[in-house]
Amino acid sequence: MFLKILAHPVFTNLNFHMPMIVDLSHPLVMLRGENGSGKSTLLHSIHYALRGQSVDGYIYRLEPDPGPGPGKVKIGESYLFDAEQHNPRQQLELFKDQPEMLEFLRMASHGQVMLSLFRESFPKLPEGSILLLDEPEMALSVSNQHRILKMLKELVDQRHLRIVCATHSPALLDARETYVIDLDRHINKNVIPSDLGVEGASTIQ
Repeated sequence: MFLKILAHPVFTNLNFHMPMIVDLSHPLVMLRGENGSGKSTLLHSIHYALRGQSVDGYIYRLEPDPGPGPGKVKIGESYLFDAEQHNPRQQLELFKDQPEMLEFLRMASHGQVMLSLFRESFPKLPEGSILLLDEPEMALSVSNQHRILKMLKELVDQRHLRIVCATHSPALLDARETYVIDLDRHINKNVIPSDLGVEGASTIQ
């Protein structure tokens, strides 16, 4: 499956070359890039395209995989999860009729809640769904980042999900099972300036 972006207000402002062709044929895709490189924007753009939504200034063409039968295509339902915006601990009112879940959310850490989503919620998505994750490693230790990588692979292998993930996690990016799209390879005017210094060096004058 390929997404061809012909025009996009954000990516044009970031000086990305158009058309921008995004290869989504791999079942486990990671979006890599510096802060401000457009990872979340691309993730949301994929979500719009999969749902056939029209967005001002965004012109695209989605070329899905051939499905069963001549000329047919099959695209699973798209689900977008932003670890920052969709944190259940910030939406306790949604669980007022689920006392056990409410108690868990009140007692658990952010990282424990994230792990519970991978263990309990994501496996319940319809088989063949497309799961879009924005920085799922947020609040997770390195060992738990490796744990969710295993869970992601199981969702692909056992539930036939397709997963696209915007991430900074080396545990996810360096795994041999993942296909990485590196947005830093594009000309980009919105990254951290080089005069902030090198890693480990003080920038305080």
